[in-house]
Amino acid sequence: MRIIVGVTGASGVIMSYYLLQALKQIPDCEIHLVASKAAKATWRYETEMPFGALTSLADVVYGEEDLAVVIASGTFVTDGMIVLPCSMKTLAGIVCGYAENLLLRAADVCLKENRRVVLCPREMPLGKIHLHNMELAAQYGCTIIPPMLTFYNGAQSVENQIHHVIGKILMQFGLAYDKMKPWQNGR
Repeated sequence: MRIIVGVTGASGVIMSYYLLQALKQIPDCEIHLVASKAAKATWRYETEMPFGALTSLADVVYGEEDLAVVIASGTFVTDGMIVLPCSMKTLAGIVCGYAENLLLRAADVCLKENRRVVLCPREMPLGKIHLHNMELAAQYGCTIIPPMLTFYNGAQSVENQIHHVIGKILMQFGLAYDKMKPWQNGR
């Protein structure tokens, strides 16, 4: 399995760390990471970990300005892409096909090659433009998984909530996540 992970500057960048940890546990899963400059800045604001803690979990790390790498080409076969968190700027770029950087180009390639693209938009409240762009993204084949709170699983911490989101994302690729607590008839 080969998955591209995009990380943008939206709040919640720590979720990408949990995602890469989960992907790292999957045998033969090759992780290609591209993080925006804004993601790196948000990482510094929101976590105390060095950014290297995230990049060390990936098999390959790319700069967002490098459009001459393999994930910018449809001939490099992947199972798809996950953007977590997905900023509204990135969402708009994907919807418009505005592939000005590697993160946007990789999503564009996945869509044109009919590969799975999972977007995890982070914004609150959602404006009409945001909702319109999410609707368009879904029409173009993206799966939209906003990292929303879930209560039916008895989550008692933010970390439990993150595990649930990661589990829902991985389900899109047919992957099970043992830290996700699924619905069980009233618990």
